[in-house]
Amino acid sequence: MLAKGQTVIQLMEKFAPKHLAVENDKIGLQLGTLNKEISKVLVALDVTHEVVDEAIALGANLIVAHHAIIFRPLANLRTDTPMGALYEKLIKNDIAVYISHTNLDVAEGGMNDWMAELVGIANPKPLEELQSEKLYKLVAYVPKSHHQGVLDAVLAAGAGAIGDYSHCSFNTEGTGTFLPGEGTHPHLGSPGKLERAEEIRIETIVPDGLRSKVVQAMLKAHPYEEVAYDLYLLEQKGKSFGLGRVGKLDEPKTLAELTEVVKKGFDVPAARVVGDPNRLIKKAAVLGGSGSRYIHHAIRQGADVLITGDIDYHTAHDALMAGLSIIDPGHNSEKVMKREVAELLGRMLEQSGSGTTVHASEPNTEPFRFV
Repeated sequence: MLAKGQTVIQLMEKFAPKHLAVENDKIGLQLGTLNKEISKVLVALDVTHEVVDEAIALGANLIVAHHAIIFRPLANLRTDTPMGALYEKLIKNDIAVYISHTNLDVAEGGMNDWMAELVGIANPKPLEELQSEKLYKLVAYVPKSHHQGVLDAVLAAGAGAIGDYSHCSFNTEGTGTFLPGEGTHPHLGSPGKLERAEEIRIETIVPDGLRSKVVQAMLKAHPYEEVAYDLYLLEQKGKSFGLGRVGKLDEPKTLAELTEVVKKGFDVPAARVVGDPNRLIKKAAVLGGSGSRYIHHAIRQGADVLITGDIDYHTAHDALMAGLSIIDPGHNSEKVMKREVAELLGRMLEQSGSGTTVHASEPNTEPFRFV
């Protein structure tokens, strides 16, 4: 059974939700329709004529790409222009194009984490925090007889995580009172009679993204017809999400040694380097794409080097004077996402029982040649 386009994208957005994207980023469905069965998905960094030809030959009818094919509103759609011809080829072959850009960069386990892993950064943190997850406190009142069952249900649904600790809760014994009305079927007591019940108050932490799942798990495990519970928005921050990653290297390396690691990991023939090749690098920052405006973020975070693309001449001088080394493997280094997304999305589709297959694009879309 093939997956519908909407199903494929729901799985993609489960990993890289749209709300993680930078404001006004060009993400989502940019061309075609998802209201169809998807036979094959092609994952690409850029959508070029070579990539579209690859999709046609493969029989793929959905391309999931990192870089947008429509950056600004179209004044016209002429097929005698280079981009117009590209759109025409996609439309004629019924190939939809979906973009996952900064939401994929920001996502936990996404682009910047893949880059950090290839570089050898241990326990990476966001280079620039964009948002943090809201946290709620769930308070529920449960009869003693069902206390453990309800507690197990909410914790299994993801509640109770504080930092590196899980299954955190606080439980207080007390007495609950209620008067069942006419037509009710109370678990304890009788309609029209005030009931006093020995109950336990459960308190635990719930991240915003799991609120519905946790509450539904609690209601399903709870024996009462009408469950008394509260959700309080907390001031404390939950998990942080942001662009780039920074952290200490697994093993310190010279700038020259780290450059070789970057070239091999990102599969690039060369990299531009700013700084003394013999400098010992202990803490590194990475950022996919264009990172010129992030040198001061890297400096504030105590990084010895920033690994990113599209560094301009004056920014390189600023970094050099500030004592920050730079390794620039180019914007196309983001091509690591092709293999990672293809494996991730393919695995999720297989687990869902779908026959839709996912493939990493092969053409090299690097516009520069090293001579």
